[in-house]
Amino acid sequence: MIRNFQDVTPAVLAVMEQTPDPRLREIMVSLVKHLHGFVVETKLTEPEFRAATAILAEMGHLCTDTHQEFVLMAGSLGVSSLVCLMNNGDLGKRETSQNLLGPFWRMHSPRVENGESIVRSDTPGAALFVSARVVDRDGIPIPDAEVDIWHASPVGYYENQDPAQADMNLRGKFTTDGDGRFWFRSVMMAGYPIPTETVVGRLLAAQKRHPYRPAHLHALIVKPGYKVLISQVYDRKDPNIGNDVQFGVTEATLGDFVGHDGPHPTSGNIGPWHSLDYTYVMEKGDTTLPRAPIK
Repeated sequence: MIRNFQDVTPAVLAVMEQTPDPRLREIMVSLVKHLHGFVVETKLTEPEFRAATAILAEMGHLCTDTHQEFVLMAGSLGVSSLVCLMNNGDLGKRETSQNLLGPFWRMHSPRVENGESIVRSDTPGAALFVSARVVDRDGIPIPDAEVDIWHASPVGYYENQDPAQADMNLRGKFTTDGDGRFWFRSVMMAGYPIPTETVVGRLLAAQKRHPYRPAHLHALIVKPGYKVLISQVYDRKDPNIGNDVQFGVTEATLGDFVGHDGPHPTSGNIGPWHSLDYTYVMEKGDTTLPRAPIK
């Protein structure tokens, strides 16, 4: 029988301990311990509790086919990076190319041949030429890997956010060659603010935090026998590289987006352009695609 607040946690834990599935039991027991501990430690008031449940309800209503508020919040609290780094790089023992999926990955991006462009609508900006390699932990090339690429525009919008961009603009799916290489042309992306008209935006304002992510290139790489590699390569020269609002930047994901003023070796005099050379490292494991956060 519960007599006071000190009796609540033991009573709930006794029920959680009866969960048949061992992993679910472990998670629920730990969740109750930490959640109840948080409530007691902060002396959570009834108005604060009601406000918290209202916020969660609002976050659910904000999730649509093009926006995922819970993913945004998980990143803004550092949870996404924590889970990523704990579960990759030999379970956190070494650096990893693995990074955040983010809220803008879409399935079924169009197939693109190596060397071709992923620009599908008028997208003014400096040209970007990417040459990348996919290898295993021993540096051995991985051929026939499927590489899904996406990134924001030079003004910081993904195509699903921007009616001016064509469907699937700045998205494409490549296949690595016998040397594990893939290459393509695009436009240089920009860093951008995450949405600020939402619950997450209000939290950032209350904490006096800026909402910016540094410029980055997304990749999702699939090869049977390997863990799906989800990665972002960040422009180390971006002004927000040291204080990403989503805590996603790691040493292993820093890239050199090199600026050039002269003619491109194969495309001629195209004005200022950038190049990126990067090596993605995959780990052996189960090949399981994540659920797409947007349609």
